Amino acid sequence: MKLAVIGVNHKTAPVSLREKLSFGSDMGQAIGELSQLVKGCTIVSTCNRSELYFGIEEDADTTADVADGEDVPLSAGMQAVSQWLAKFKNISYDEIAPYLYTYENSRALNHWLRVAAGLDSMILGEPQILGQIRQAVAISREHGGVDSEFGWLTQQVFAAARTVRRDTKVGAQAVTLGFATAKLATQIFDDPSKLTLLVVAAGEMNRLVAHNVAALGLHKIIIANRSAERAQNLADELTQMMRDSGRATQIEMVGLDRLGEVLSQADIVSSCSGSMQALIDVAMVKSALKQRRHQPMLLVDLAVPRDIEPAVGQLDDIYLYSVDDLQHVIAGNLAERKQAAVEAELLVGQLVADIESQMQVQIARGRIKDYRQMADTHKQRLLAKAMARIDDGEDAKAVLTAFAHELSQTLTHSPSRLMRHVAKTADAQTLEMVSDALIHSYRDKQV
Repeated sequence: MKLAVIGVNHKTAPVSLREKLSFGSDMGQAIGELSQLVKGCTIVSTCNRSELYFGIEEDADTTADVADGEDVPLSAGMQAVSQWLAKFKNISYDEIAPYLYTYENSRALNHWLRVAAGLDSMILGEPQILGQIRQAVAISREHGGVDSEFGWLTQQVFAAARTVRRDTKVGAQAVTLGFATAKLATQIFDDPSKLTLLVVAAGEMNRLVAHNVAALGLHKIIIANRSAERAQNLADELTQMMRDSGRATQIEMVGLDRLGEVLSQADIVSSCSGSMQALIDVAMVKSALKQRRHQPMLLVDLAVPRDIEPAVGQLDDIYLYSVDDLQHVIAGNLAERKQAAVEAELLVGQLVADIESQMQVQIARGRIKDYRQMADTHKQRLLAKAMARIDDGEDAKAVLTAFAHELSQTLTHSPSRLMRHVAKTADAQTLEMVSDALIHSYRDKQV
């Protein structure tokens, strides 16, 4: 089996096309149909990419990898999957073809590892994609898309992606407001499972913060918003997120008029309301701290004008960050990530070579098993023939001599052909290496 990938992402296709090629409730059906065409598969579908990873027979007719609009014909297997994708999504193949990238073998494996490590993400080094790929593989396994060989490969990709993130700094620093807030929370508090997040206003900015911080595994999330409908939409998103991750986070919705009432419950506050006046003042925070017995609070003010009075930052046990504070942190961190990405790309190349080497060992192991089974079958046939001759009264020594001769001729035929082939197609050093290996294997048996 060789790995292949077909897909579109935020760099190759507009959002209008990515929407048409996204997978949701149809994922199970898609895996079921795709697995009939290939040897193992998974589909990674996020807001930034839709990619099909799958295996193709080793002896399938192939051509060069196709990428970035190169006008090179696809192999039959790749063409079949591309056509299937268009048909499944009820889109003309000609409409999607200019935006598709297709890779095989080393380039496919390199691409998958770069994606899993966050090197191909819109936000360099973002950590969510690895979890999304894990979930995609789990769904594929549920629907019969992951056989033992493809499953082994997915585990190698996961392990290699973890190595990249562990051994480089490509994901070490926060580069989004949501991720930066989550990172601050882990630095200030020891146990996220005991924390409560208060989201003041359910706009897009706070939505991203809520998703990032909720991923830490919180005890409770309180959404304070003027519009009950918008608060409910965010609550539904977070509830689904918690359900998918197997967590049991409590979610409560309140009106902004109850902000002072619930503030004391919050360990983390993220505010971005668009109000022209501050929503949280010094008096409110002092009251909350008193009720909390001065347990620390992290307050993140993403609003302009500000939602939290700047003087709040002067209080003991308060960690107050404005949007400018976080932007300065992010700018420096992004520069560090870009520098670390160079090191990460080199490591990816090494890891791809390691995985390919292990794949060759896997292939060799299977072929060795087939060869031994074939040899054993032939041995049993010759043995049965010899036993029958002995049962018919022929001289046992003569029968055994003939049996040994025929068996040795059979077992040395393939190695002899191999040496002749190497002699014709390779250099003298390779021939000597192969010959020595075969000869020494017999000598070792004699010791």
